[in-house]
Amino acid sequence: MAFIIYDIILLVLFVIGVSLFLYKKRKNLKKEGLLFLYKTPWGLNLINRVGTKYPRTLKFFSYVSVFLGYVLMIFVLYLILKMVWIYLFNLEFVKAIKVPPIMPIVPYVDKIVPGLPSFYFIYWILILAIIAITHEFAHGIYSVYNKIKVKSTGFGFFPFFLPVFLAAFVELDEKKMQKQKIFPQLSILSAGTFANILTAIFFLIVMILFFSLAFQPAGVVFDDYVYSAIPISTITMIGNISFENPTYEELILLDDYANVKTRDNEYFEVKDFFDEEFVLVYENSPALLGGLKGAIINIDGKSVQNLEELKTEIKGKNIGDEIELITKTNEGEEKYEITLGKNPFEENNAWLGIVFENYNTESIGGKIAEIINSVKDKNVYYEPKFDGVCIFIYNLLWWIILISISVALINMLPVGIFDGGRFFYLTILGLTKNEKIARKSFSLSTSFFLFLLLLVMFAWFISFFR
Repeated sequence: MAFIIYDIILLVLFVIGVSLFLYKKRKNLKKEGLLFLYKTPWGLNLINRVGTKYPRTLKFFSYVSVFLGYVLMIFVLYLILKMVWIYLFNLEFVKAIKVPPIMPIVPYVDKIVPGLPSFYFIYWILILAIIAITHEFAHGIYSVYNKIKVKSTGFGFFPFFLPVFLAAFVELDEKKMQKQKIFPQLSILSAGTFANILTAIFFLIVMILFFSLAFQPAGVVFDDYVYSAIPISTITMIGNISFENPTYEELILLDDYANVKTRDNEYFEVKDFFDEEFVLVYENSPALLGGLKGAIINIDGKSVQNLEELKTEIKGKNIGDEIELITKTNEGEEKYEITLGKNPFEENNAWLGIVFENYNTESIGGKIAEIINSVKDKNVYYEPKFDGVCIFIYNLLWWIILISISVALINMLPVGIFDGGRFFYLTILGLTKNEKIARKSFSLSTSFFLFLLLLVMFAWFISFFR
């Protein structure tokens, strides 16, 4: 039975268990906005002990935390504004997006967004516990350090989405919090984000160590077959249809894009339309004609573990040589016999006709994923020493890091519902010494970013009709 079946069973049991718990403890629940809060003294002793025992260390890191808060706020502002610019003025990019630019990370999101590692419910609940508890405990620790009482800890439940979407919280003495000077308040607000970054760094180190011990290079992963960009106006024939001077509008009406001919060359098929003047076409490469797929693990009986070894093997061959390739796919090993052709870009060299691309993503999650994935060579196929267990643990660590950094960034947005909202308000108050200006700035900032969110979603939505 596939693991996902067990995971779904766990999800159902969890929902039932939490529902029974909430029903039994319904007298202890408090409605606050959209949340039902369940208060508990759990963790208070630890918060009080750490908050009072290490004053010098906490004082030092309070400056680090506040500074990091500003850095993250500036960085997330840059990413948001850049995303807005792309969605408004890069129509070709927007058309290629298959999922909304803003969407929650929920169990099985990998089934919606291609290219993501598996994201099981068990991952989700473990990560939620790690990130939420460390985040809220950090708020509590710095509150105690600043002589603000932590009344309780607890969990929040969103009843409208089943009792699965949990949140953690620490209840502070808000009146005393507001009487504090600005810097202590900033340190308390930024502490949760600081904890998320520390969590990400810790698990990144764990992931690097784990990956080096649990995986080994075993092949080469290629991104695509070789393709070229050619002017649409140079196309003379596609399939059996001839053209004298084709336009973009004429070509997009075709059902078949195979066998593309120009005045000078012949190509396998259209890969994509780059814009209204150029089209991407696949070259008639040996790899494409041979249907090569999967990670290349062997050439003529010699194992290939990285890109350099692959290049060395191909350079040692002549034009017209027939080679035997073995690849690894999800279905197992595949064997190919491919005749090397003449490289159209280097006429004296044989070529296989595959490419290794450097993708540039513009989304916040995509940028974070690029940083996380830099711990391994993206063109190398790695084989786990213990198949299922290693992949399960690695994916869990990957998601912990990704979500930790994502939460840290989003939390510092100068929007009312996030810590960054009050962080921004206190900053303006400290600069202007005028509470009216600070409140107005806070309100405008919240409205502005909500408007940007709606604008990006609208741009993505209408792209389907252009």
